[in-house]
Amino acid sequence: MPQPRRAPASEPPRAWQRMLSGRRLDLLNPSPLDVEIEDIAHGIARVARWNGQTSGHHPFSVAQHSVLVEEILGRLPGKPTAADRLVALIHDAPEYVIGDMISPFKAALGIDYRAFEDRLMAAIHIRFGLPPEPAEALKKKIKRADRAAAYFEATQLAGFTATEATKFFGRPRFEGAADLKLEPLPTEKAQAQFLKRFEALLKRL
Repeated sequence: MPQPRRAPASEPPRAWQRMLSGRRLDLLNPSPLDVEIEDIAHGIARVARWNGQTSGHHPFSVAQHSVLVEEILGRLPGKPTAADRLVALIHDAPEYVIGDMISPFKAALGIDYRAFEDRLMAAIHIRFGLPPEPAEALKKKIKRADRAAAYFEATQLAGFTATEATKFFGRPRFEGAADLKLEPLPTEKAQAQFLKRFEALLKRL
């Protein structure tokens, strides 16, 4: 049986990923020029939230979660700008490269993982005309929307009781919270939904 080719000792290990757009993204030093929204949408539409442990005929993708977080941000008190909403929409964009890791595992990996994720996120933000680092107030608001989304996903799709979900994510309290009903979409529809929302927000910038 043929053995896989080994790189010469002097050749560093590959640290880039080829994207379907043809871009070659350097994972250690990502450039905004190698970031394409189509690659992001394609990737996160194929990454399952909750490690795939959700009900329904389709996984609940990171792309669908991202649209949900942006929608919830718009329902929270205050009026987010189009830029704010775009930051919310792409808050999990690095997962098109690194996948969706549950929070306890991220914590176990430590600061090096966080630094890698932060570098990639900064490149993504710059690519789409956003500040590399969002304002702290906006980050907190998006985190609130993210936790609210996790609560709805946990209780409607991932088998959590309301008591369990409240313990881990808090009970969402905003106008229209009771109206949010989740249904996992097929991959192609989740991808198209994310791209449609991205284009709508980009036009408003």
